[in-house]
Amino acid sequence: MRKYSVFAIAREALRGHRGWPEQWSSPEPKKNYDVIIVGAGGHGLGTAYYLAKEHGITNVAVLEKGWLGGGNTGRNTTIIRSNYLYDESAGIYDHSVRLWDGLSQDLNYNVMYSPRGVMMLAHNVHDVQVFKRHIHANRLNGVDNEWLTPEEAKAFCPPLNISREARYPVMGAALQRRGGTARHDAVAWGYARAAAARGVDIIQNCEVTGINRGPDGAVTGVETTRGTIGAKKVGVVAAGHSSVLMQMAGVQVPLESYPLQALVSEPVKPVFPCVVMSNTVHAYISQSDKGELVIGAGTDQYTSYSQTGGLHIIQHTLDAICEMFPIFTRMKMLRSWGGIVDVTPDRSPILAKTPVSGLYVNCGWGTGGFKATPGSAHVFAHTVARDEPHPVNAPFTLERFRNGRLIDEAAAAAVAH
Repeated sequence: MRKYSVFAIAREALRGHRGWPEQWSSPEPKKNYDVIIVGAGGHGLGTAYYLAKEHGITNVAVLEKGWLGGGNTGRNTTIIRSNYLYDESAGIYDHSVRLWDGLSQDLNYNVMYSPRGVMMLAHNVHDVQVFKRHIHANRLNGVDNEWLTPEEAKAFCPPLNISREARYPVMGAALQRRGGTARHDAVAWGYARAAAARGVDIIQNCEVTGINRGPDGAVTGVETTRGTIGAKKVGVVAAGHSSVLMQMAGVQVPLESYPLQALVSEPVKPVFPCVVMSNTVHAYISQSDKGELVIGAGTDQYTSYSQTGGLHIIQHTLDAICEMFPIFTRMKMLRSWGGIVDVTPDRSPILAKTPVSGLYVNCGWGTGGFKATPGSAHVFAHTVARDEPHPVNAPFTLERFRNGRLIDEAAAAAVAH
């Protein structure tokens, strides 16, 4: 892998940038690998990278049924935060935030991480009580979070409407200053480039159609649209389709998949300095580096594998945005899209070994998958490599749905899901 630097860019500029090598190769799959990762999104590519970097396991294949980053990694709103309520959640999300801070340097690829602040609005007495509880819990876990009055919230985000005549007046806000955004495509490309440089095979247009098991029940590999590929270990990191893949191995996981929609506006000059989220009205907004307003909605109310979603959800979201930010009422929307989120009963992820020897699963992130990308990948690689959980992801097992040790983060999701 050729290292990016100001000197390399200057050198290539003198020769028309014709000397840059391809970012990653597209090899034919080998017959056997030590580890197969199913899903070439940020979590899957990151897992492969950390397997190679941290654990010296380089005979790894990442299989993707479509193109790299074409799933939820390229279909989200890029928000990063760690202000979750429970100790377990704060641990894994803050582990991610710490990794986000140095990720561009680690990958030698600019992921455009911008800690511009994430502000969560309180619109009623219940919101105020819940967010203050979050703030106190976060501080006990060493996670930054602070309470703002309506006036302080408007000073931090000038377009915000704090009029008492609003349908849902702003009664305050919780602010995590280390929260922010990153460039979703760059995250996938950076991990792919760094993993490929360490010997990982990234195989696109290779859909997994079956998971093979030997006479002893252990995983022996996968069936794909490009033939049988053997492996000692298989990690499933396939977001909304995780339950489908796990059924191929005879494992039932407590997941439901829902469409989650988002949209962007026409680009304008910098006008929105942070990320603002509202759980009560189910909308959140930030501004991209291209100037677009990036707007996210709550999940649709029905299970589906559709990547479109219902128009009424978008309408409801825009009504909320226009009420909170009247300055944007005349903005034109350019495009909308949907992803497929996988949701567990307690709205917390599963990163664990399964009852099948050699089979591991990273799923159930709901609407919070992107923000957890580096931390999730880091601890999941540890779990796969050592066949035991990292201390950070030890609570996020399948067994918690049998023993009742749930991590109920529904209130911390910040959107309806």
